[in-house]
Amino acid sequence: MEVVERCSKSVAFIQTSIQQSASPFSSQVNEYPLGAGSGFVWDHDGHVITNYHVVAGGPSRGARQGPLPRKVMVKLQGCDAQVEAKVIGFEADKDLAVLKVDPSELALEPLQIGASSALRVGQDVLAIGNPFGLDFTLTTGVVSALGREIQGFGGRPIKDCLQTDAAINPGNSGGPLLDSRGRLIGVNTMIYAPNGVGANVGIGFAVPVDTVRRVVNQIITFGQNARPSLGIGVVPDGDRARYARSLQRELEGAIVAEVVKGSPAEELKLAPMRSSFNGILLGDMITEVNGVRIRNNEDLLCAVEEVEPDALISITVMRNCDPSRVESLEVTPVQRKALEYKRG
Repeated sequence: MEVVERCSKSVAFIQTSIQQSASPFSSQVNEYPLGAGSGFVWDHDGHVITNYHVVAGGPSRGARQGPLPRKVMVKLQGCDAQVEAKVIGFEADKDLAVLKVDPSELALEPLQIGASSALRVGQDVLAIGNPFGLDFTLTTGVVSALGREIQGFGGRPIKDCLQTDAAINPGNSGGPLLDSRGRLIGVNTMIYAPNGVGANVGIGFAVPVDTVRRVVNQIITFGQNARPSLGIGVVPDGDRARYARSLQRELEGAIVAEVVKGSPAEELKLAPMRSSFNGILLGDMITEVNGVRIRNNEDLLCAVEEVEPDALISITVMRNCDPSRVESLEVTPVQRKALEYKRG
């Protein structure tokens, strides 16, 4: 009870709506609700964290499209009125968004941040959110599994998620998952819904707090789309497996399909796949990052995105997928938005 009383003031009730003209010939503007969810206070500067799909209008919106111009309103427990928030950044692939409210308008109490490494199956957890619009509701349970991989809103899997049996329902999305001391250990993001069941069946998932901390700090510090990148496109895992069967040998890693001009990958002279008179020439394949084995594309993306800004990393490259031409290289990833500027 003490944890709930202390932490509830940090949990936000979030509502989104969009304004549209009643008709092309009318000046009247109507406001239409898009959805509601949960969030929580991150710091005293007014940053509030929620799920990307809460501000994007739900799964029917394209994840790559980003939030449309809309109104996002935030309410904290004990406050008489909602305040408007601005979406300052999001990461669809991790289903996270960072909002900003005027800190002078609200009494902000940030949650204490925990750590993913300390979690154990069986430990007590608390979820505070707004299921079915019932604001500031508490549910409890335990961590029922660790290391789950779920499909993210942006199309990529989110690794190392927490599985919990605390009742998570529509409206809990974006709310905090807390340990018994009230420390943030995850962000509730989805439920297991067999046969289209849209309510809790005893299996919920949360984005781990270590991922949340990394993504949120990147957005707050460097802005939107600041993930580290080598500046490459990769061959889909399915195609890589097909090439391996055709060659009758193992191809474990991430094969370069495209190199962005002016990128770190171009500086390393990484070679993409290309066509020749004899068929397709395989590009270079990255097999390790900082000594960690790369088995597929997601391994590479996670390994690069999790490095500190401006940090030098080592990568092991198999040139043209030739086992006799393995090189160890060093490179500093750059922010993805810088590559987009060069590409444009």
